[in-house]
Amino acid sequence: MSSLGEGIIHFAVDLFQQIRQSEKGNIFYSPLSIMSSLAMTSLGAREHTASEIQKVLHENEIAENTRGGGATNDPVEKPRNIHHQFQNLLTEFKKPTDAYELNIANRLYGEKTVLFLQAYMDNVKEFYLASVESADFVNAAEESRKMINSWVESQTNEKIKDLFPEDSVGALTVLVLVNAVYFKGKWHKEFKKENTGEEKFWLNKDTSKSVQMMKQTDLFNFTSLEDMQVKILEIPYKDQELSMLLLLPNEVDGLQKLEDQLTAEKLIEWTSPQNMNQSAMELHLPRFKVDETYDLKPMLRALGMVDAFSEGKADFSGMSREQDLVVSKALHKSFVDVNEEGTEAAVSTGIEISIRLTLQADSFHCDHPFLFLIKHNKTNSLLFYGRVSSPEV
Repeated sequence: MSSLGEGIIHFAVDLFQQIRQSEKGNIFYSPLSIMSSLAMTSLGAREHTASEIQKVLHENEIAENTRGGGATNDPVEKPRNIHHQFQNLLTEFKKPTDAYELNIANRLYGEKTVLFLQAYMDNVKEFYLASVESADFVNAAEESRKMINSWVESQTNEKIKDLFPEDSVGALTVLVLVNAVYFKGKWHKEFKKENTGEEKFWLNKDTSKSVQMMKQTDLFNFTSLEDMQVKILEIPYKDQELSMLLLLPNEVDGLQKLEDQLTAEKLIEWTSPQNMNQSAMELHLPRFKVDETYDLKPMLRALGMVDAFSEGKADFSGMSREQDLVVSKALHKSFVDVNEEGTEAAVSTGIEISIRLTLQADSFHCDHPFLFLIKHNKTNSLLFYGRVSSPEV
């Protein structure tokens, strides 16, 4: 696994442990998207502001793993540091494919009276395929808000609307960090719609709800962790470039124990291909949609990124000569729809060679709360991290 891949998993688990403190329901976010926009911000940070962001991003470990150093006043001077690695990763995702749609939208909006350094804007474009745009927060905050939302909508096939709600930016806004992510993927092998039927999904030991449960019997990569009382199954997407990993506790109310004990190291170990074996499985997976918005500011503060949001302490002198530059907002909005095709609306044609399963298939029945991850297999990068505690469609 690349060091950036490991860094994304560490950040994903860090953030999940923050989100779950206040969010008891469904969760869905893209650690890759959030990390890339934070790293883009760190390009312009200096001194203590920079080292705080680098720590949250596990940047020093990533640099050490690639024989680079830690915090530096020239964040792009060392080859193979986090910025070079993101450049390679984002470039990989930009390659055309008909296997899936993945759009990671990153952009910084700065108050137009603030002059940004050309070197910073060049680096953002080179490493993050993004740009710094000017906005008139002082005189036209509402128009600026609509402009930002319109750009996000255009980047996400109109699935992510109103990232910034009314009155979320104003005359005091100086710098806004924007990221949105959109994903559509087709399963490597579709679930047959005629096999989908109504079943109970247990929210807890006492309460259930009716859901549309999809079913498929096939060979899947699978592992069972007896000590953790958890089963893990991998569902490949078309061309097997991406996979969804399901982490299902054995017990209906076992998710909290799993979440309490979850670490990045365990997740890396559990989901590595060498620790999974192909097994015949009768998979039951509910249809679900998750559409979430998160204010990242309190979570990032809790993880140690404090100065970037603090007037008088933020140092973005690598971004601009202005002294009062501070990150005002950090919002994240994500959307996923899981159904029989794997996408909202997709037609898949091809010759299907199916495996006739003569062996007894074990059951992997997602009829109670579970975690799910979506990863890009070639780069072993975790794109999405989620929890389904109550499927909605």
